Amino acid sequence: MSRPDPNQHPTQPRRLPFASEIDRSTLLRFRFDGKTLTGHPGDTLASALLANGIRLAGRSFKYHRPRGIMGIGPEEANALVGLRTGARSEPNTKATMAELFDGLEAVSQNRWPSLALDVQGINGFIAPFIPAGFYYKTFMSPDRWWTNVYEKLIRRAAGMGIGSQEPDPDRYDRMNAHCDLLVVGGGPSGLAAALQAARAGARVILCEETNRFGGSLRHERDMLDGAPALEWADAVIAELAAAPDVTLLTRTTAFGYYDHNMVGLIERVADHLPEPAHWQVRQRMWRVRAGHVILAAGATERPLVFPGNDRPGVMLASAVRGYINRFAVQPGRRAVIFTANDSGYRTATDLARAGIEVAAIVDPRPTAGPDALGHAAAVPVHFGSAVVETGGHLGLRYADIQRLGADGKPTAKVSRIACDLLCVAGGWTPSVHLASQSGGRLRYDAALSAFLPESSKQRETSVGAARGLYNLGDCLASGAEAAAGALADIAPSLVPVTLPSSGAPSSEAAPAALWEVPKAAHSRSKAFVDHQDDVTADDIRLAHREGYVSVEHLKRFTTLGMGTDQGRTSNVNGLAIMAAARGLEIPEVGTTTFRPPVTPVAFGAFAGAETGLHFAPVRRTPMHDWHVANGAEMVEAGLWMRPKWYLRDGENGFRAHQRETRHVREKIGLNDVSTLGKIDIQGADAADFLNRVYTNGWKTLPVGKARYGLMLREDGLVFDDGTTSRLGETRYLMTTTTANAAAVLRHLEFHLKAVWPDLDVHVASVTDQYAGMALAGPLARRLLERVADIPVDNANFPYLGVREGRIAGAPAILSRISFSGELAWEILTPADHGITVWQHLMEAGAEFDIAPYGIEALANLRIEKGHVAGGELDGRTTPGDLGLGRMVSTKKDFIGRHMLTRPELQRPDREQLVGLVPVDAKTGLRGGSYLVADTAAPTPVGKLGWITSTCMSPNLGHPVALALLKGGPARHGERLFALNPLEKQVVEVRVTSPHFIDPEGKRLEA
Repeated sequence: MSRPDPNQHPTQPRRLPFASEIDRSTLLRFRFDGKTLTGHPGDTLASALLANGIRLAGRSFKYHRPRGIMGIGPEEANALVGLRTGARSEPNTKATMAELFDGLEAVSQNRWPSLALDVQGINGFIAPFIPAGFYYKTFMSPDRWWTNVYEKLIRRAAGMGIGSQEPDPDRYDRMNAHCDLLVVGGGPSGLAAALQAARAGARVILCEETNRFGGSLRHERDMLDGAPALEWADAVIAELAAAPDVTLLTRTTAFGYYDHNMVGLIERVADHLPEPAHWQVRQRMWRVRAGHVILAAGATERPLVFPGNDRPGVMLASAVRGYINRFAVQPGRRAVIFTANDSGYRTATDLARAGIEVAAIVDPRPTAGPDALGHAAAVPVHFGSAVVETGGHLGLRYADIQRLGADGKPTAKVSRIACDLLCVAGGWTPSVHLASQSGGRLRYDAALSAFLPESSKQRETSVGAARGLYNLGDCLASGAEAAAGALADIAPSLVPVTLPSSGAPSSEAAPAALWEVPKAAHSRSKAFVDHQDDVTADDIRLAHREGYVSVEHLKRFTTLGMGTDQGRTSNVNGLAIMAAARGLEIPEVGTTTFRPPVTPVAFGAFAGAETGLHFAPVRRTPMHDWHVANGAEMVEAGLWMRPKWYLRDGENGFRAHQRETRHVREKIGLNDVSTLGKIDIQGADAADFLNRVYTNGWKTLPVGKARYGLMLREDGLVFDDGTTSRLGETRYLMTTTTANAAAVLRHLEFHLKAVWPDLDVHVASVTDQYAGMALAGPLARRLLERVADIPVDNANFPYLGVREGRIAGAPAILSRISFSGELAWEILTPADHGITVWQHLMEAGAEFDIAPYGIEALANLRIEKGHVAGGELDGRTTPGDLGLGRMVSTKKDFIGRHMLTRPELQRPDREQLVGLVPVDAKTGLRGGSYLVADTAAPTPVGKLGWITSTCMSPNLGHPVALALLKGGPARHGERLFALNPLEKQVVEVRVTSPHFIDPEGKRLEA
């Protein structure tokens, strides 16, 4: 940025000479569509474009019509641009909400090859062939053409920007806050409410979505107590900033109202900067829980629906006043004002102040109020008339005016007025989005032609223009009164604030409910209701003829109000036109649902800081560094980093895990199982508790023994499996799967506290307290005899035995259990001793050729043995489905028992566990493939089951798989087909037992 130098920088031909909010002492350079332009601090991208004489900002969604800047805030429906470049590029940003900074790169969207010459502008000529909803009906056959041809063409043609494919480089943050009063909106009513609350000593949060408080006072030249109203606003902000319990948030939008009076805010901390500082977040999401919420969100001016109402140069009258007064920008040279209420007349005074010739004021009403007429001095006023057509291609060139007859249709001759600016004012639409989201009801006010908040379900109050009050004095009073009422309980002696006077109340004529100007005989242009989504008045009537009479169906058929402006400028007009088509009153048609977010929010803000490795804590086992140093390729498995395999010279991952799988079967391997969930269970009733939790019996388990257990959910389906060891008379140690460790602990704690609080049982997670390792293979006993200080022979240490001893001087719990089907022990030792015990086992096992193995080999071993895990425990299987029906006791009650007896869960043709082998003994099988009996059968082919786990078995020499198959055990020996449509794979398979290796379990007793 630099000082202005007219010799070096392009001028701003539409910048006005009088004072405004911009800082003329500093010049900012930015680029739009590759062209270098200038602006000043305080500008938005929209105001800077207008100051440079640029009104054409984009192309429309469907027809690719030229579109200019229409509004001045979040209501903007036309000027959607892409900002920044590279990883920070962001599409579909409203130019009216993007603050200008030096070096800003902006591009228009939805055009090729250029904004002025867009090839797809031809869509306007074929409009009769692409009406609303055409994509629902036209491209239905042949089916494959939709995915491969039509959908791609439509997406390429539609007006959505292109986002970055690179990771977001910025950081995001979250904040939780509580307050007595949350005020949404920093306009006059919001400021009055916050001032009243602050003087009462309440905790207040005041948020404003723009960069400065003041709201409508920034756009108008209102007076309070004879001085500019903004001076009062600045004085209030100074007082609020000095108050100890007031939080002021600018650039902060309330995007959603949720239960229990929680409001979501998005604070754009650094969007106005080229990029955040290294210590700074880009955006911060606030979750505010408020005692009371005051909604001072203001109102949006409605455009008027008439042919040609979308040309660049057609703007909201209030926006025109804002660009003149706030930004010192001249939006045009010669203007026409088309207004259906008195507020539009105020524009004439500001236009004259900006040196813009006002050619005419067009008003469909028979007359206007005296104050309005005071603004129209020396300006021709056409009462009982309407703009019926406009002309111009890339910008407005003229407006056609006709009188309206008694039936509301254009009559008499056409008056054509040359102009490049058309200021439209169709009335005001209160911002009721948040009030509706809070659960409140809306009512239609015929006098104001608008929906207003009627009742509140939560502790919230709408004030000011959001409640349909448009007089400045009324807005101030409503804000202060609402705050006083909200704080009556905590500040009973509250003294009302003294508010400034806005002068004598204005005398206004009733606004006209002009929802659509009927087409004149010569009109050929479309009349747009939703500018952003190219929805016309004819589209709404088409929806009615097609049978879409519900407003929600209308919304989806036409996309009315589904753009980034969330229907701010289009909804009420659209509802009124639908009501007319149905012959109903507007309240009978109703409104669509206002869902959060009210305004677009970046995905990063919802994610916050919990992304990548910050999504969850990175958990490493005590042996992690050893694994890395010895060739392990680490992989994130659940919450833990685990060795996938250990690479040796010249090996790839496949060869590594195949080698490891063979090694365990032939010799001895060591696997890190520290990640298994471990829960210490103690208490006099511990055995009884386990008896209720597991499907099998536990009261007879002796001390020093372990037992495999199966746990069900309340609905009778398998929840988790694992072993539990009895370490003492009243102490047990439960192990769970890695993925379900936390869920099982919650399950146990819930039942102890809510279902059986009378049981004397305590549970605690000890997962992190122990390092765990599985020593498996036919040579495992020979190694253990060398390192353990206790006997490990069959007589002293039988299968499922549990003993406590020492290895390398460290205390250890040894359990003779096996996940691989081989002779094996699981060893638990305090985490601090984990690396010591591991290294001792590896060093002592060198003479037996011990080798570490990772989770890929572990998966191979369990699939070869037919052990269930992963895909088999998907929350839809019963013990019987998994071949574990014998573990379900018929003599006791347990969680899930009664639901397990449901007929649907006892059907003999349920999908049950089987093994699969490819008939050719070489083609690899894919997990998720589904099983069919006949690939030639007509579609839809009846699915018999699906593959849950697969591997290439190095010990069998061919691929194997586990699957869930209807009537599985009875189908052993059958031949079926495994279909994988995604990879277009068909493999003939033979159904076998799931136990491929050592089905008798002899290796466990070696």
